[in-house]
Amino acid sequence: MAQSSILPHALSVDFDHRVVPFPTRPQPSAPAQLSGSSAGRRPGGRPFEVAHKLIRQVAVLEVAGLLGTVGPDLDQAIQLALAEGPRGVVCDLSATLAGGDPDAVQALASAGRHVRDWPAIPIAVVCRDPQVRQALAADPLGGHLIVAETLFSALSAVLSTPTAAVARLRLAAHPTAPRAAREFVTRALLDLGLSRVIPSAVLVVSELVASSAVHAGTDIDVTLTWDRGVLRLTVGDHGPALADQPPVQDLHGRGLTIVDRLSHGFGFLPAAGGGTLSWAVLDAPFQASARKAVASQHQ
Repeated sequence: MAQSSILPHALSVDFDHRVVPFPTRPQPSAPAQLSGSSAGRRPGGRPFEVAHKLIRQVAVLEVAGLLGTVGPDLDQAIQLALAEGPRGVVCDLSATLAGGDPDAVQALASAGRHVRDWPAIPIAVVCRDPQVRQALAADPLGGHLIVAETLFSALSAVLSTPTAAVARLRLAAHPTAPRAAREFVTRALLDLGLSRVIPSAVLVVSELVASSAVHAGTDIDVTLTWDRGVLRLTVGDHGPALADQPPVQDLHGRGLTIVDRLSHGFGFLPAAGGGTLSWAVLDAPFQASARKAVASQHQ
């Protein structure tokens, strides 16, 4: 059975829409748990910890330890948080120890690639060291991040971004799932006045859902979000996670060719508790002729 809904979702207006071309490959890393906190020790380094909490639909990642030792683990935690579709992600480095060497700052700045790929979920970094903040702002990827001195200012910046409607659908892993996803995407895009992108979008979502249904065999969550001429489709499953393994990339052959040809870029994110979120971003310019019709629906 399919269940759909329209829910509010935060969209960022602070970044340019630049999407990486295919292929987008996640960094190999072991899945981490978002509930509570996770801790460990790098060879020759100090203990580190990344704790997670939710504040007004914003995922806050509290990081403790030496900045140079938490980069890979923080990026994994960011990916896990992004897969949950939060209003935004805030990385609070207030408890990290000094040590903003160029390599550590570059590793932190690399989180900006997530915003570059999909600017609708802003990522903020809280850091008290002015040199680190300046280095992040000057980095090509770090420039996509919101950089703040306090958690309050970071949360305020994220929460000040406007909200938009997000269409969601849950499907069972059934041979009819791709068809139901195509019908859902068609209805949502018609409601948005984006009929021109329907042929491409239904092909992309059909391939993503079909792959998920075959390889995961769990319920499937489909999300459609549009922001300033860019459409993002996500398909999440709840399959078991394998320790020390990156998200499974099941697209291949014809499906890979279709998604590659029709999208700006696509990728995979690990989901907390297991599963994978696949995403694709497509051009979806708003049709001027439909502007009045869509506006009248909201009056």
